[in-house]
Amino acid sequence: MISEDIRLVMLRCLEEVSDYSLNESVLLSALGAFGHHVSRDRVRTEMDWLAEQNLITIDMISDIRIAVLTARGADAACGRATVSGVKRPGPRG
Repeated sequence: MISEDIRLVMLRCLEEVSDYSLNESVLLSALGAFGHHVSRDRVRTEMDWLAEQNLITIDMISDIRIAVLTARGADAACGRATVSGVKRPGPRG
């Protein structure tokens, strides 16, 4: 259940920024702000899982990993698609 929520938070954070991309450090901070105090290794593991599910792609700049939201990931973040392993978002508003 916690992993599913972490993944949803990551997708929603990516969906809310103008270029749909965030580096792992920003995702780590964002997760902390939502009550998920996890390690950088955990963020990388979740990024890899999301990439395997085609919800994000991962770009590398030097040794920095950058998550980029896919159309499928945006659909999951907004509740338009259901993905096993990602918490379904509640209604906004």
